[in-house]
Amino acid sequence: MQKLTVADLYSLEQYHKERAAIRARVLAHKRNRQVALGSLTTLYFEDRLTIQYQIQEMLRVERIFEAEAIEEELAAYNPLIPDGSNLKATFMIEVPDAEERRRVLVKLKGIEDCVYAEVVGQDRVYAKADEDLERSNDAKTSAVHFLRFEFSDAMRQALVGGAELKFGVDHPAYSHTAAVTGVSLATLLADFQ
Repeated sequence: MQKLTVADLYSLEQYHKERAAIRARVLAHKRNRQVALGSLTTLYFEDRLTIQYQIQEMLRVERIFEAEAIEEELAAYNPLIPDGSNLKATFMIEVPDAEERRRVLVKLKGIEDCVYAEVVGQDRVYAKADEDLERSNDAKTSAVHFLRFEFSDAMRQALVGGAELKFGVDHPAYSHTAAVTGVSLATLLADFQ
């Protein structure tokens, strides 16, 4: 997928005027780009549209309009756009209660290294986690991680040929698998183009 440039972004004024319609479109788009792994974790798959929306929201919230600062946002977020051989996702540990979340994050230390993609008939591919900066420490994991799943040519060809795609996590304290089917599968396969 093509990376975003300044020309792809709305001015703050224009974005303000069109934000409600853009937000509705992006939220509908995101519905088919998520995979729940059990009751605590979800993969939210990113693409050009989801990252454009994230950048626009950052510019809006932080009132960024200087060219240099906009370029910094593009540089920070463009690496989250898939580039044809991979899928990229935000991995979230979602526990609403703050005290319970603290306990879970300690228990799930290292989980970001246990998340995988599997094309049936091929070897599992474990995600590369947090390539931009470390989000965990010796005591606990973070509630949010950025993951990259790199797919071989054989894996991509198998998917195009109809092979099943699964995502999973095999942490000693938390193990779940989910198959991706239908519209969600078609949506993710488009990321390889």
